[in-house]
Amino acid sequence: MAMTVHKSVCPHDCPSTCALEIEKIDAFTIGRVRGAKDNTYTDGVICSKVARYAERAHHPDRLTQPMRRVGDKGGRDFEPIGWDDALDIVAEAFAGAETRFGSESVWPHFYAGTMGLVMRDGINRLRHAKRYSGQHNTICTTLAWEGFVAGTGRLAGPDPREMALADVVVIWGTNPVNTQVNVMTHAVKARKNRGARIVVIDTYRNGTADQADMFLRVNPGTDGALACAVMHVLFRDGLADREFLALHTDDDGSLERHLAQRSPAWASAITGVPTADIEAFAALIGGTPRTYLRLGYGFSRSRNGAVNMHAANCIASVAGLWRHEGGGAFHNNRDIFGWDKTLIEGLDKRDPNVRVLDQCRIGAILCGEKADLKGGPPVTAMLIQNTNPLMVSPDQTRVREGFKRDDLFVCVHEQFLTETARYADIVLPATMFVEHDDVYQGGGHQHILLGPKIVDAPGDCRSNHAVICALAERLGADHPGFRMTERELIDATLRASGRGTLDELEAAGWIDCQPPFDVAHFIDGFGHADGRFHFRADWRAAKPDGFVDDALLADMPSLPDHWAVTDNATADRPFRLVTAPARSFLNSSFTETPTSVKREGRPTVMIHPDDAASLSISNGDRVCMGNEQGVVTLHAAVYGDVNRGVVISESIWPNEAFEDGRGINTLTTAEASAPVGGGAFHDTSVWIRPA
Repeated sequence: MAMTVHKSVCPHDCPSTCALEIEKIDAFTIGRVRGAKDNTYTDGVICSKVARYAERAHHPDRLTQPMRRVGDKGGRDFEPIGWDDALDIVAEAFAGAETRFGSESVWPHFYAGTMGLVMRDGINRLRHAKRYSGQHNTICTTLAWEGFVAGTGRLAGPDPREMALADVVVIWGTNPVNTQVNVMTHAVKARKNRGARIVVIDTYRNGTADQADMFLRVNPGTDGALACAVMHVLFRDGLADREFLALHTDDDGSLERHLAQRSPAWASAITGVPTADIEAFAALIGGTPRTYLRLGYGFSRSRNGAVNMHAANCIASVAGLWRHEGGGAFHNNRDIFGWDKTLIEGLDKRDPNVRVLDQCRIGAILCGEKADLKGGPPVTAMLIQNTNPLMVSPDQTRVREGFKRDDLFVCVHEQFLTETARYADIVLPATMFVEHDDVYQGGGHQHILLGPKIVDAPGDCRSNHAVICALAERLGADHPGFRMTERELIDATLRASGRGTLDELEAAGWIDCQPPFDVAHFIDGFGHADGRFHFRADWRAAKPDGFVDDALLADMPSLPDHWAVTDNATADRPFRLVTAPARSFLNSSFTETPTSVKREGRPTVMIHPDDAASLSISNGDRVCMGNEQGVVTLHAAVYGDVNRGVVISESIWPNEAFEDGRGINTLTTAEASAPVGGGAFHDTSVWIRPA
């Protein structure tokens, strides 16, 4: 057959949610993958790992048939089994768990291996119909989102394409060269067309910092101090927009008084950023109304992450940046889409009395910690889709211990035999995004996009939706969504959400949902009941009961501040570890493709030359890195563009890539961060020594 080109969308856990053009070679084969040039956000640009997606889709190690484990948990001994037999075994195990301990002993566990609404969120329909344990999704977004919403009252902001219209673009706590390439597309447009300056704030000089006109290198977890010092200068030097403060915020004069002692010198001692650089950065913002703050996730992944996000967001209101096209602050567009996902998620079947388990606490949950089980039964059966907890979850030693339990039945629906799949009793082969229909929303932009089925899946792969519906039939779970095809669910959800029909979306490829300027810039009012931006955060309003200690919540600063609750260095653990994203991996995806592995090389830890010399460590040496949670062995990369006392390990490598089989998340904490819980992946103190 002749090669054809089809519209699609990248399914992976990235705010760019790129619109794609995919070559179809034949009924089973894709060719080149390109960014869609006619999508105004993607603008024809995608990351290199997705551009070579054929390498992943047609990988020889893809799972293509159901399998039953016949060896020890964690091994590779499986035997082929038919789909009906596999599903019968899973349904029998779930029914047995429910009979013995109640429905809450079954925990459907998922996350964002695909961002398609049908394939990602459909597992909740089975959860709600059967009253299985709920899941509090804390591994990624909770701290960042609650921190942003504490100020604005709504998770939205200026059109991300307005970065190209800015005179200053501040890229804060994200490395889009690695993780959101389209942010750089629009920032570089602003530089080329307007002479805009690009400012990057991060914990080490990475690929994005290399493109910056100004780079501020902060110590991990200190971004709130930097934000406060910037606002201090804005008030001190007459650069605050007092009219905006009076008309659009809750400020009664207390913010300026609060910030009076938070000077650049104070912040410099905390952040490691020179005082002169903080002064220059503040003056640049204060003198440039078209300053666009693009706030990422990285600087929120610490115990004080929500406070840091709130503080950074406050700068836009002190300076009045919201008034201007190309100005304001943006993090994510979740709240503009207005989805009604009742059919996809079975929300009409949800029982609020069913317990909800903290995703990040999976190790403690599976090890039977009563507090984490919320007083309910042990988890004895799991269905896992779209995530690989034995690689990505914090506190890996306890996660592995929990999965080793003989009384825990696990079914994993996956594309490759991941480490989590190797601990499963039943492994089911899953489709990839070009092999099923789904619908997506942008996180870093404003489009709803259709990802249609383009090719047939290899072997006996089945979609998440097909598996959920087949299990529902065997388990007696009733909901209209189980009787609908993927396309019917998409069409019904679009109609219920006021977004037209599937036919209309298919013809267009995507829908631009960008609100008008006055809504997106909050000129018509912020999302709080009083319509004002809140400098004084009500953290208790965000808290799901029982996930964070009340004493910790009570200690959170209401006004923007540096909240000193991080895992600071000590004499025994003198280094702060940041587990930043690697360029060629995306969480645990792409770690199986040869090109990505070749480009990344091997697990390493970046360490300042003076720190390395003090430890008698040279570039390339094997080193051990550890804390009270465990020890990992990897290689040193002596690197001058990281602060002393800070080390960076770009991740996430599979555990088996480390010589002792223990991956980087052996060292990260599962401690619940205020106000709502969340992964503090960049908030870890460690020791290092030669191996």
